[in-house]
Formats: sequence, C-alpha cells, structure tokens
Amino acid sequence: MSGTLVLTAMIGLVMLMGIVAKNSILLVEYAILGIKRRGLSREEALLEACRMRARPIIMTSAAMIAGMAPLALGIGADVSFRQPMAIAVIGGLLTSTLLSLLVVPVIFELVDGLEKRARRLFGPASHQPRSGHAAL
Repeated sequence: MSGTLVLTAMIGLVMLMGIVAKNSILLVEYAILGIKRRGLSREEALLEACRMRARPIIMTSAAMIAGMAPLALGIGADVSFRQPMAIAVIGGLLTSTLLSLLVVPVIFELVDGLEKRARRLFGPASHQPRSGHAAL
C-alpha cells in the first residue's frame, strides 16, 4: 500500500472526527454539570467526569476497533478498497481515546482558568469607578 491518502481513509477520518467530538463534548458537559449543579471544584468535576465517562469512551472505541479489525487484517470481500479506512479508523480511535481522557481535561482546565481571569479583568466590576475618583 502506498503512502497516499485514499478516499475510504478520508471517509474513515470524517467518521472518526464525529466520534471524537462526541466523546469530548460529553466529557466536558459532564464536568460542567458537576461544577454548576453539585458545586464541585473544577478538578473534582474533571476527575469525576473522566471516571464516569471513561468506560463508555473505551467501550465505543473497543467496539469500533473490533468491527474494523477484520478489514484491517485483510479478511473479507473487497479488502483493497476498505482496508485503508479500517487502518485509519483503528489508529485514530487508539489515539483519540487517549486524547479524550488525558488532553481534553487539561485543555478544559486551561480554558476555564483563562475565562475566570478574563472575567475578573474585564467583568462588570472593572468598569466601576474606584472610591475617591470621579467617573469621567
């Protein structure tokens, strides 16, 4: 197989992007609900979200890998057409599972921290005149 990106591999990557986005969105949403509804700290909410969402994320990835394995191994009809898609999806699922559980929480924590700092700097309180100074 050559190093070119085959059409079926690109189709597999599009499918993979949907699964990865879904996993990440559900993980972040679960953390946000933990913060807002249960009053957890950001770190506690992220740890609980990863703990609760890890099994569904891993099971989704494992099921897709198991379904694509015969194609990736060259078993079945018209393997030469579908094998690149299976290889791309399996590699992407392995990578994205780790990224969803490790990198997404870190990025969420960084972005949430930046948002809190921005609100302190540019929030409504920063526009009020200081005591002893007249407003312009």
